[in-house]
Amino acid sequence: MGRILAIDYGQKRVGLAVTDPLRIVANGLDTVSTNDVIDYLKRYMDREPVDKIVVGLPRQMNGEDSESMKYIRPFVKRLGKEFPGLEIVFVDERFTSVLAHKAMLDGGLRKKDRQNKALVDKISAVMILQTYMESSRNV
Repeated sequence: MGRILAIDYGQKRVGLAVTDPLRIVANGLDTVSTNDVIDYLKRYMDREPVDKIVVGLPRQMNGEDSESMKYIRPFVKRLGKEFPGLEIVFVDERFTSVLAHKAMLDGGLRKKDRQNKALVDKISAVMILQTYMESSRNV
């Protein structure tokens, strides 16, 4: 059984998280430049088996797609071409940034660390992955 990898896609950076091999725990993996993410994923998947990719789906409060979907759709299409056979699913990410900041506060991180956007992106990816894992357990 391969890992599940989560992506918090942004125009500049992509936060990544991954499960352990048994798919019990979600862990932050890295934050990489949007331009480098496909190459990073290829290198990672050469070393580690991945069965599924979970991509954060940005929605507005009324449930409609957010403006950033115009960047995410082409990225997901490219993912499908680069990694055929991998299941790609979307997970609502409406509150992940807020939850990431709360987790950082609760974890006692200093203000300077909480302002690190790369760290916020990685923690957001963990939140996306945890949301997916919890929802799939309840099915």
